[in-house]
Amino acid sequence: MPAAPPAPAKQPPAKQPPAKQPPAAERVYTHIKKAVLDRRYEGGTLLTEGDLAEAVGVSRTPVREALLRLEVEGLIKLYPKKGALVLAVSAQEIADVVETRLLVEEFAARKAVPAPAQLIARLEQLLEEQRQLAEEGDLSAVSVKDRCFHAEIVRNAGNEILSRLYDQLRDRQLRMGVAVMEAHPGRIAANITEHGELLDAIRAGDAEGAAQVVRRHVSRVKVLVRGDDR
Repeated sequence: MPAAPPAPAKQPPAKQPPAKQPPAAERVYTHIKKAVLDRRYEGGTLLTEGDLAEAVGVSRTPVREALLRLEVEGLIKLYPKKGALVLAVSAQEIADVVETRLLVEEFAARKAVPAPAQLIARLEQLLEEQRQLAEEGDLSAVSVKDRCFHAEIVRNAGNEILSRLYDQLRDRQLRMGVAVMEAHPGRIAANITEHGELLDAIRAGDAEGAAQVVRRHVSRVKVLVRGDDR
């Protein structure tokens, strides 16, 4: 009887190629933008190319590219041979953002009624996630989840032009949200309560009630960011 052929030798597992890093300029851009939105780089902070290059581990050329992009977005102001100044949130910017949010979000709140089951389920999930993040004290993550809650209602309205307009407010909303929570810690719980009221109105089919909650909730941002908590 012929001998059985030898078992094939086991091949070593194929090595996975290392994850490709984003381009240097993109890494710098992400680093600065996140720090500005999280308010680790507050308004009035002067950033230098050298410090940024060292922080991200790149040369100065991609730093310049990233700073130019951020200047176009209105987050910084470049000063030749000095650096980049992080721009503070102005009173006019606050007013503009709140006014635009009201136009979009009141419309979307009315359009949410009658609400599809998947919208209700998604809002319930986002509200619970916001509660958990608030307990952990992660203000940046709370601000992101807060914004996601409102954006979900806007997307549900089915108007792509309004959705794109609302998306353009994202960075300003996040920055203002962190500022409000830092200055007024009690506002975190109030925001969650008001989100619950908005969800209740939508669930109950009360379009005007939902719009009223939005108006009260969003209008409060202007007062709080200005530091007037009367």
